[in-house]
Amino acid sequence: MKLKTNIEDLIGLGHTKLGFFKEVQEKIGELRKSNRELKNERQHVQAILDSITDIVAVISPDYRIRSVNHSFFDIYPGADPAGGLCYDIFRGRSEPCEACALREALAANRACRQDSIVPVNGRNRHFSITASPLRNTKGLPTDILVVKRDVTLEKEFQAQYYHAEKMATIGLLAAGVAHEINNPLTSIQGFADGLQRRMARLAQIIDEDALKSDFKEYLDIIRKECRRCSGIVQSLLTFSPRKTTELSRINLEPLIHNVLRILHHKLKNYPCDLIRLDLDTYLPAIRGNAAELEQVILNLVLNALDAVDQAGVIDIRTRVENDARVTLEVADNGCGIPTEDLSKLFEPFFTTKPVGKGIGIGLSTCYHIIKAHGGEIGVDSVSGRGSVFTVRLPVISESGEP
Repeated sequence: MKLKTNIEDLIGLGHTKLGFFKEVQEKIGELRKSNRELKNERQHVQAILDSITDIVAVISPDYRIRSVNHSFFDIYPGADPAGGLCYDIFRGRSEPCEACALREALAANRACRQDSIVPVNGRNRHFSITASPLRNTKGLPTDILVVKRDVTLEKEFQAQYYHAEKMATIGLLAAGVAHEINNPLTSIQGFADGLQRRMARLAQIIDEDALKSDFKEYLDIIRKECRRCSGIVQSLLTFSPRKTTELSRINLEPLIHNVLRILHHKLKNYPCDLIRLDLDTYLPAIRGNAAELEQVILNLVLNALDAVDQAGVIDIRTRVENDARVTLEVADNGCGIPTEDLSKLFEPFFTTKPVGKGIGIGLSTCYHIIKAHGGEIGVDSVSGRGSVFTVRLPVISESGEP
């Protein structure tokens, strides 16, 4: 049976098609709107990540970097992290790190935290690293969100604070100990001087020359050791906060020559070209205490002498930095200082010398004196290749102001 299609049927079919196309257009409009919202949301999230001063990176389980925020390029300028291996980009390694926060976060499926010191552009930076897993709908980790915070300055300030606190405590202790030692020491030296004055009369009574010689030698040793102990006591008193230093206008060059005159007898045992001077003849004046600065120079030169052998060389250099600071350098090509000891050099009673060779207050005294003068003291050393101690002191104007 053949059915006839009338005009009403045709109108109904067209109307149906028009309704379908209209619905499709509405869906397309909704999808476009949703895409714009997603794009805006993505840009908003990226703007939030870029405003964070810490490095934020998304890393895959195979150590590939998927994305980073702008703070990455502040610390690693010129690097191209996309698709790179995290241990290569962040640490310049050819294989994964032994202690890896990312691996721990994947294994435990929870946030892990780690502190590390990493060389970046020739400088050691201290990072606090947090690795957090990004989970799928089943709760399994897919990627890792790594946040690296540069805490180098905080660690440096913290170390300075602890050092200052330790110095203050040592100062109070040293002042008390020094006063307790000073009293019997004064008595010993006084009685030794009294015996020394009576040696002429004792020589008339004692006929044995060997006995007289022994008496004289023993008294000389007692008086010499008393003077040495007095010097140690004075060094301990340098840590005491009660001590005030009188500063005056002085030049550094005469102090260096005076120290070398003091060491003249000791230097006779070394080659004549052991110490080389490179002094700026137009060195400006500084504000300081001559006796204390001589003590600093003396300590640095004596340490250099202990570090070099008969074939070693010690360079003493002075120069001006930016017309604002006078710099003194005492460099040697001796045994150097182990890297692990560099941060402890200026701590009281720490020494790298053998037992009986030092008590560890020389460099601590230098540190305290230079800080009291408004200056800085630092060291650069490589074990087996020598050390360079650098002292910087502020220059003063004609009016006497720094």
